[in-house]
Amino acid sequence: MNIFVILISLFVALLIIVPLLEKYQSKMGLEGATKYAKYIWPLVMVSLVVQLIYVLMR
Repeated sequence: MNIFVILISLFVALLIIVPLLEKYQSKMGLEGATKYAKYIWPLVMVSLVVQLIYVLMR
């Protein structure tokens, strides 16, 4: 059940973030976007590890 809440919140965040990135991309530029993009995969991996620990502790 918790995985569905996480997935729904991720999709909602994408629905909010993608239009904002498209709107402000001209101001930020591609270099600024790539600067923040390098943090995406580590944050995903950390969230997966935390979720795995949470599931194993239950």
